[in-house]
Amino acid sequence: MKSLLRWWSRYRSALLVALLILSVAGVVRATQGAGVADINRWLVWPFKTDGKAQQRLLDAQSKALQQQIQELEAQNRSLKSLLDLAPLPNQKKIAASVLSRGADNWWQQITLGKGSVEGVRVDAVVVAPGGLVGRVMSVTPNTSRVLLITDPTSQVGITVSRTRQVGILRGRLDRRGVLEFFDKMPDVKKGDAVVTSNLSSRFPGGIAVGRVTELDLDRQPTPQALVEFTVPLEHVEWVSVLVNG
Repeated sequence: MKSLLRWWSRYRSALLVALLILSVAGVVRATQGAGVADINRWLVWPFKTDGKAQQRLLDAQSKALQQQIQELEAQNRSLKSLLDLAPLPNQKKIAASVLSRGADNWWQQITLGKGSVEGVRVDAVVVAPGGLVGRVMSVTPNTSRVLLITDPTSQVGITVSRTRQVGILRGRLDRRGVLEFFDKMPDVKKGDAVVTSNLSSRFPGGIAVGRVTELDLDRQPTPQALVEFTVPLEHVEWVSVLVNG
């Protein structure tokens, strides 16, 4: 009896393992392996991703990257155009992005992402690819607010390039401004280019502003013209602030 007990104590674990293996083998044989497959799926499921879902995620990521590339290319074109602006005498330029513009004053003001820390000062002239944008009206250390030439309170001294006729251009909250001439019979016609006047006290002379699109030379008390601005001010995203050298 004692010898039987010693044998059992010695081989008990091995016998139990053998019985367990035989039981599992019997189950597998009876179910033709279905149970093992289920167990395998259950174990692998947390680490396995649905193929279609994964493809959709990859497609979404690819589209997002394409959009980012297009945006970077657009910004690159804007910056290149900005850098290609002809330098004005004794002027240096500070490139600045347009941070914001209000829906209620879309044609009146923009806020730039550069301020006094970078050298921007009140009354600094602001240009963009195409020509004049406006002038700085207020400055903080890191931002500045620009009064656009489309604002009705804006006044710009203008010269007609072809004939050197001069006048004052005022904004009217859209893509065109009203040009009032000093001369009672100005030599001007549709298509004439207009630039900032050398006589202006606020703007350097020779900056492109726009082209004449309509004329009312019989208007009293002064002849008038409508000038379409060269810069698409409703779409401006980058500008240059001119700082005296």
